[in-house]
Amino acid sequence: MPRAVKALFAVLAAVLLAAPAPPVTAPVRYTASADVPLTGPPPTPRPPGVRGLEIAVPTYVHANDRMMDDVTRAAPAPSVVVLNPGNGDAPFDSAWRARADALRARITATGERTRVLGYVHTDHGNRPAAAVKASVDNYLRTPDGRLHVDGIFFDVVSRDCGPGNATRDHYAELRRYVQDTMGAVDPAAPDLVVNNPGTAIADCYLEPGHRTADVFVTYEDTYAAYTGAGWLGGNVFDHLTGYRSGTELDPDGTAFWHLVHDVPDEAAMRATLRTAFDRGAGYAYATDTVMPNPWNRGPSWRYAAQTGFAATIG
Repeated sequence: MPRAVKALFAVLAAVLLAAPAPPVTAPVRYTASADVPLTGPPPTPRPPGVRGLEIAVPTYVHANDRMMDDVTRAAPAPSVVVLNPGNGDAPFDSAWRARADALRARITATGERTRVLGYVHTDHGNRPAAAVKASVDNYLRTPDGRLHVDGIFFDVVSRDCGPGNATRDHYAELRRYVQDTMGAVDPAAPDLVVNNPGTAIADCYLEPGHRTADVFVTYEDTYAAYTGAGWLGGNVFDHLTGYRSGTELDPDGTAFWHLVHDVPDEAAMRATLRTAFDRGAGYAYATDTVMPNPWNRGPSWRYAAQTGFAATIG
């Protein structure tokens, strides 16, 4: 989305998340169509090496918001969920840690557990590294000395390399900080780092030895834009050669994530997911919620309608 809108969005998220909320409720398994216990067989995981599409959900709400309850109950569960306490600046307290633990206990369509990320804003690379790292520590250095998240979602990321690749290198350093900090807490814990420029990113960010993230959000805008001129033609770009899919930089098909809001109905949601896969995304999320904050309420269809359908793509 445009930088000015994203900046406003960050401020609004902080305001919306300032108040306390009720206790976390225990997760319950649900089907895609009704609030009844899931009785059918679990989805069949894709064979190893077969690329598919997975659902990754940004949740910019309180730890105990109804949206969070619905995400936790979804079966199959989303592959990734982003938690956003106070725009990434509020304490990652016991309520948030309990929610993260409940989400991480859920099982996805691939037979794996949901991965949870902590939200951290970066102001297009202009926020001081020390402040960004302090926000990272909020999630990774908890009072009980345990990891309750699987990595960090860096938002408001610059899409350009910067002079002499300085901006790219700034984000590469932040990724190393996440890796080192998680490794110090639990050397066996795999880490996941996401960069969200919200649009195609310069290919320097995926350069071997300098890669800044595991996953990049390379689209964040409306359904109308996604199906029209808002799609620039690729997930990565080079200033000389233009936009391209970036598949040569993404051998396992998991490097790109598309976020689409203002999706008119469930049929359009399914079409959006197919389009995301065709455009090289390994992760996607579609919702009929709208600006100024499309991530503070769930879609009118159930999450399982999306996670279940995504499991058939690939």
